[in-house]
Amino acid sequence: MKPHRIRVTHDLVTAYGMLDKMHILRAKRATPEVMSSFHTDEYVHFLQNVTPETAERMTFHGTRFLVGEDSPAFEGGGSIGAARKITSGAADIAINWAGGLHHAKKREASGFCYINDIVLGILELLRSYPRVLYIDIDCHHGDGVEEAFYTSNRVMTCSFHKFGEYFPGTGTQEDRGRGKGKGYAVNVPLKDGITDESYKSVFQPVISKILETFRPSAVVLQCGSDSLAGDKLGCFNLTMKGHAACVQFMRKQNIPLILLGGGGYTVKNVARTWAFETACALGIEDDIDLNLPWNQYFEWFGPRYRLEVAENNMEDLNVKDGSLERVREKALEQLRNLIPAPSVQMQDVPRESLQHHLGFAKDDETAPRDELDEELAKHVRYVYNLQEPDSSTDESSSSSESESEDESSSSISWRMQNRVNGRRASRSPMPPTSNRSRTSSKKQRMSLLTGQYFSI
Repeated sequence: MKPHRIRVTHDLVTAYGMLDKMHILRAKRATPEVMSSFHTDEYVHFLQNVTPETAERMTFHGTRFLVGEDSPAFEGGGSIGAARKITSGAADIAINWAGGLHHAKKREASGFCYINDIVLGILELLRSYPRVLYIDIDCHHGDGVEEAFYTSNRVMTCSFHKFGEYFPGTGTQEDRGRGKGKGYAVNVPLKDGITDESYKSVFQPVISKILETFRPSAVVLQCGSDSLAGDKLGCFNLTMKGHAACVQFMRKQNIPLILLGGGGYTVKNVARTWAFETACALGIEDDIDLNLPWNQYFEWFGPRYRLEVAENNMEDLNVKDGSLERVREKALEQLRNLIPAPSVQMQDVPRESLQHHLGFAKDDETAPRDELDEELAKHVRYVYNLQEPDSSTDESSSSSESESEDESSSSISWRMQNRVNGRRASRSPMPPTSNRSRTSSKKQRMSLLTGQYFSI
């Protein structure tokens, strides 16, 4: 789960020229209040404060929050932003390859996952859509997402995963939900070595029946790449095109779609597959050259340097013992007994949260700044808001550089001294300067980026 996978994928997508065909969104950092819409307050507080040195004490010797060794403490909102783009109508397909952390629980980290961005994104979708379908093609069962919506009939979860002495050990076909959510959790447990054809023979019939019965308003597809052939932790035998066929199938349904990342531990194959699936989302998969273009990580993709992940010689145990047919029929039978398209009472969705409306939001850029904030940052803020300086400004700035630098340094040192002594700057006398009368009508500020001076 190294973030370096995302960098390699991004470079490959850029080398193919796909960024020009998309709108790139820099998502805002999720606040603790947003994360608490699913996770408990104490768990979010724990994540904010834990370090490798304090992990033993804060987890009560490994009995809370970080249980096991697969989610250690380390130093160190794209899915929510993707969901908002979908609900606002700004996009039909949104991609966040850094997301897909499907193991995280409400009050516990699990399987390299700390915050369940999938659940947070689905909760955002449910503000506008009556029903959401979650599909998981990771090699591991999407237990965190299933558990979050186990009693809800507004979210159907469908997971295609390896089962049997394999992490996390959940996801049998008897796990179907509870209460109102009875029947809305669909699990397709598979065995080692499943190939493209076998996967397609179970994926498309089950998903088609779900679309017919559940009629979702939006779909979230978790594209974990550890189901690819040759993955270090996976045990399936899917090629890149077999994996991407799931993305192509969902794109043809013309339903708002969010594509997320997930597992994947052979980095070069992860980057290849997610780059190709980005092309599938854009509808240009038939136009790109399978011979890789030059990029920063070109040498990683040797010796063939092609956009492909080939199958290996694993034996497909799903076909050998006939279990694939039984699993498919059992899943379809569950869907046939399901009440079609549960009705949901909807109402107008507020355009902003309550905390934004009341003015308590911390990420509100229009909020007034306090006095201390103004004093400390007025020089920097003014320069950052300036337009590109012209040549005349550059010439005038060079002639008065030494003079303004002396004045600025003496003013800063004077203000720092007053703060140390506990006096407010507004009540203190002006800083001593020999050029005060000459510069009172024309002040200058220095850019911290370029070192140039600007008149104000």
